[in-house]
Amino acid sequence: MFTRPAPKSPRAQMKFLRTQEKGSTKTLAERLGVSRKTVERYLSGASKKPQKRLQAALVKETEAEWQPQVKAQARQRAATSAGLVISCRAYFGFGPEGTSDAGRVRDLSVAVSPSHADAILAAQQTGATDSKLHELVAEAIADAYFRQGGGGRAGLKVEFKDVEWLNISF
Repeated sequence: MFTRPAPKSPRAQMKFLRTQEKGSTKTLAERLGVSRKTVERYLSGASKKPQKRLQAALVKETEAEWQPQVKAQARQRAATSAGLVISCRAYFGFGPEGTSDAGRVRDLSVAVSPSHADAILAAQQTGATDSKLHELVAEAIADAYFRQGGGGRAGLKVEFKDVEWLNISF
């Protein structure tokens, strides 16, 4: 989803934000709530350690501006055509004990459909709770892996719990 990490040092953040402001140190100073002289000191390297308020403003503004088109395009692609890949280690089960379908801890890596990806990403963007996101991920895994897209096992109820780790990538 990201092509490279955002700038971390105050000087690099100032340089990045100055380019966003088309080179204007005055506009950048107003945006950060500091003097123009302060911005110039960080750009020249004379100052290196910002106060907490300025540090928070630098982080906030850099994160807001850092490659928003790349993030939006990756989310759009996942929700419309590519889907997501979900890898996890968790307890899965749906059959009676003593069968191959009995519940057990499994390591899975599955590609889920764009419709499931859209639901998961939309819920995440709107601030859904962890339990709601957990339900959506569980349904996506169940549909992609156990139900195989609904073919013959559409009504199958899958248990998904005791998640040890979870990784979602686009």
